Amino acid sequence: MHIAMLSPIAWRTPPRHYGPWEGVVSLLTEGLVKRGVDVTLFATKDSRTNGRLVGVCPHGYEEDKGILPKVWECLHISELFERGDEFDLIHNHFDYLPLTYMGMTSTPVLTTIHGFSSPKILPVYKKYNQRAYYVSISDADRSPELDYISTIHHGIDLSQFTFRTEPGEYFLFFGRIHHDKGAKEAIEISQRVGKKLIIAGIVQDANYFDREVRPHLNGHNIIYVGSASPKKRNDLLGGAYALLHPINFDEPFGLSVIEAMACGTPVVAFNRGSMPEVIADGRTGFLVSSIEEAVLKLDRIRKLDRADCRKWVEERFSADRMVEDYLRVYEKILSERKREDHRPWGYYHVLADEPNHKVKRIIVYPGQRLSLQRHRHRAEHWYIVEGQAVVTRNKEKIHLGSGQAVDIPQGTWHRIMNPGNENMAFIEVQTGDYFGEDDIERVEDDYGRV
Repeated sequence: MHIAMLSPIAWRTPPRHYGPWEGVVSLLTEGLVKRGVDVTLFATKDSRTNGRLVGVCPHGYEEDKGILPKVWECLHISELFERGDEFDLIHNHFDYLPLTYMGMTSTPVLTTIHGFSSPKILPVYKKYNQRAYYVSISDADRSPELDYISTIHHGIDLSQFTFRTEPGEYFLFFGRIHHDKGAKEAIEISQRVGKKLIIAGIVQDANYFDREVRPHLNGHNIIYVGSASPKKRNDLLGGAYALLHPINFDEPFGLSVIEAMACGTPVVAFNRGSMPEVIADGRTGFLVSSIEEAVLKLDRIRKLDRADCRKWVEERFSADRMVEDYLRVYEKILSERKREDHRPWGYYHVLADEPNHKVKRIIVYPGQRLSLQRHRHRAEHWYIVEGQAVVTRNKEKIHLGSGQAVDIPQGTWHRIMNPGNENMAFIEVQTGDYFGEDDIERVEDDYGRV
């Protein structure tokens, strides 16, 4: 299968430090490529992947303030959908906007809904509910007004998180500095317990930071260390006594929560959103409803087995499990939306289908070729419109470029190959008395169809 993976362009894929959606996209893309899936990643130009990379935006717009987000989002999304028919499936991680481009292609579109930033975006999802496929990242984040093909929890690369058997001496707040994430509440909890708090994360709301966080920073008991690189993240999470996660919203998932547990660090979180799906209450942490309850539960953290935290993540939140879950969804969608116009070597559009002739526009992927075949009921005329082609006609090899053509008489053994690095396109005009696909006699085929 050939998957088009649409990543956001706020940050590079994978992100250098912050960028949760881009991080999930990268893990999924690389996991699919390792399994032999053909993936084209649409992301920023400076992104990194072992699949094919297509980028129009030079850098993430959060990393380069000279980039106007809406302009480059439109260019980024249209770049994929203008080429949409090249792919068997489009996997959208870019929220609701790409759904409005679906009319540009007949390729099925799967959207992972990474959360609803506002109820006001729901009308777009509702409009395309019967035309697109939706995956939720937790059962708690499902809208009753939408249909879902699956819930797939995020996974993480466990090799990036070092398990530590002994707890550290500080609390950790790890996340966006914003009211939703509860930095203020984390400070109050740590002050009541009388334990050091380290705060790490991007400042998403500067006014909130100045009002609720900065006045408490003292370089001793309350410390802000900024955004964390992967290595720094691993050190901070693994060295903590507990992760404080006193959220003020119904969080769709919570990557930092499973990352902490992967290091063996228990989590104390407000019981909202997906937290009951992510935390094993009383085993890998505690679900609480208030600051007061959090303070009480923190006395019991040492009774938890840090090995249980790691095991919980290994069993439920590995990148491998996430990749396998998505592969099953891909296969289900493709079985429902079987497309005769897609082949292993490329795809085609039927331009005309009349009793005495049929016309197709055929695209052949780089390095691919059709089977060596012949027809008993029709002749063909091939006209190259893009790229280069090598045509086999009986024992003859014919090299053609754009604007050149060749005739394939009825009963002639023939095949066409794309020797270039870009897609090759040609127009095929069939004439005769029968144009069915069963009028193909193959003797050689790269895809086992003889």
